[in-house]
Amino acid sequence: MDDPSPPRSMNSPVFLDCDEVKRRLDARLGPVHARQRLGIERDHEAQAFGQGLTLLHMENLPFSHAVIEGVLRLTGMFWVGRHNAARVRVLTHEVVSDRLPASFDGYTILHLTDLHCDMNPRAMANIARLIDGLDYDLCVWTGDYRGQTYGDYKPCLQGLLRLREAITTDVYAVLGNHDTICMAPDMERMGVRVLLNENVSIERRGARVYLAGVDDAHFYRVDNIEKAAADLPDEDFSILLSHTPEIYRQAAHAGFRLMLCGHTHGGQICLPGGIPLTLDAAIPRRLGRGAWKFGAMTGYTSVGAGSSIVPVRFNCPPEITLHRLLRRNVSPSQ
Repeated sequence: MDDPSPPRSMNSPVFLDCDEVKRRLDARLGPVHARQRLGIERDHEAQAFGQGLTLLHMENLPFSHAVIEGVLRLTGMFWVGRHNAARVRVLTHEVVSDRLPASFDGYTILHLTDLHCDMNPRAMANIARLIDGLDYDLCVWTGDYRGQTYGDYKPCLQGLLRLREAITTDVYAVLGNHDTICMAPDMERMGVRVLLNENVSIERRGARVYLAGVDDAHFYRVDNIEKAAADLPDEDFSILLSHTPEIYRQAAHAGFRLMLCGHTHGGQICLPGGIPLTLDAAIPRRLGRGAWKFGAMTGYTSVGAGSSIVPVRFNCPPEITLHRLLRRNVSPSQ
């Protein structure tokens, strides 16, 4: 198993300057890939129309944030929504597969996504408290770590570092549409392995499962499932981390057995019964939250632990998720 480095201490954390970030990205990705990835960000960051898998990106329209918050304040619902956004709950999802090695039966993955941690300090504090009482074998993060889609990302890194210190296992992550590739070197210094269209093997008592991750597929369109799935054995159990569920067809056809994602927030502001007003994703609504299946692949779209645009939630509580892997017994005759 490729182990991430141990987390750094919160005592006077010093994040990398721009020159060192660029040097490390060149070393991590290769200079051509690094230039391309940074160039895509510069060309499209804060673009509100026409980029990515959906036409409109409200997170890149600052006036929309003010309008939504203003309406909520006028109706007296803003503080109710803020209270809801801090009440993070823990959900458990069981994944049953005959491809899972016996030694991984009961293996549990802690899934955090859509933290937007610089927007949601109360929710982040509650997450750290909840994590302290959980039993899990691995932690994965599936993107959107900062509130804005551009600008200073250091406050977000501060929040991520606090969470990393609360986590007792290895952490693997992918980037979302709110994240810059410049965050990756500091995340890896914290002990978070960022999977940029890459895969790793996870070993347990002589057996292996595989974990792959793709770069943002929703806005920057820098995902490459073919590269992420390269050399994965067809017969083994493999997991894909993606910020968005929008690439579910490609993931299933590539042979992944489990896909973990977020991005939709489950709608965040929903009608009674959890009916989302929008999912900001080009997907069938059944893929917008919770467990789903496509072909031989099981998927799970977390509603996320944070909130975006406005730090409120209605009829859609924030969550962190424990995915428990279970082996389906196969009879010798099968």
